[in-house]
Amino acid sequence: MITPIISAEKIEKLREAILLHNNIVITSHVSPDGDAIGSSLGLYHFLRKLNKQVTVVMPDMVPRNLHFLSGMRYVVVYTQQPEKACDVIAKADMIFSLDYNALHRIDKLSSVVAESKAYKVLIDHHLDPEPFCDLTISHPEISSTCELIFRVIWQMGHYRIMGRSSAEAIYTGMMTDTGNFTYNSNQPEIYNIIAQLVKKRIDKDQIYTLACNTQTANKLLLNSYAICNKMELFPEYGAAMIYLTREEMASYNFQKGDCDGLVNVPLSIKGIYFSVFIREDKEYIKISLRSQGDFAVNSIASEHFGGGGHMNAAGGEFYGTLEEAIAKFREVLPLYCEKK
Repeated sequence: MITPIISAEKIEKLREAILLHNNIVITSHVSPDGDAIGSSLGLYHFLRKLNKQVTVVMPDMVPRNLHFLSGMRYVVVYTQQPEKACDVIAKADMIFSLDYNALHRIDKLSSVVAESKAYKVLIDHHLDPEPFCDLTISHPEISSTCELIFRVIWQMGHYRIMGRSSAEAIYTGMMTDTGNFTYNSNQPEIYNIIAQLVKKRIDKDQIYTLACNTQTANKLLLNSYAICNKMELFPEYGAAMIYLTREEMASYNFQKGDCDGLVNVPLSIKGIYFSVFIREDKEYIKISLRSQGDFAVNSIASEHFGGGGHMNAAGGEFYGTLEEAIAKFREVLPLYCEKK
């Protein structure tokens, strides 16, 4: 059984909006992850089954470990094609905002989306969504935005027309946003949904291999370097930090996605239940936080790093130098962690 958690009123409003509009754009957040890409492509393939004209627009590059997903070659990336990205958004009569709760999370696309007169729909699972859409479907208790996309399709009564490509994308996001179902995944209905996705003939074992277990030599060397040379432990707080400069990443020919999962490594150390990975990007410092048990990292992300996320997996950005971001983390740490 899959509980209809989204109100019937919102499902009907969404159904009517999709019927009324034909030129649809799907957007998601900067530094797109598996849930951002999975929900976007899952919805993309579904809407195409309804004979809609659909374009997925991302603020920046997608990690290469997700390039196997069907439809990736049609994604418009703002940093590569800024004029085309702005043009398709300006011409859209309906815009979906997936896996983000505030316009600043789509970086330079925010003003274009804000100025658009298109009918806007937010589908997200982060706390405290801003009121910038005509219809907001927000469920922070749900494991991933991909799970919400499945539930939307299911509650609209369209599961029958969902294709394999849509199911693969949705499963990928559910899997990656729960660490292969190792956190935020104790609700039984998650596995009922997986069963329905498997019925669409997805190969979940192959999806795991392609998304999570296909490495390059440079990625392994970079991660090894980070663990050996840039990991700092705070045993008195049960915490750990790894940080990397752009120069260090460039020396290993860094590609988007090469550090995915690195933040989780310290959690395998006995006595460590909170981990942060801080890396230097072009215009800001990227912060990734992970935890175990009932230690909530989304509050740290939202209160100090302009982000958010799950209780055990969150992220944000810091605008300043890498050194300042590290200093900020050291300052925040005792506020949230009791000395052991």
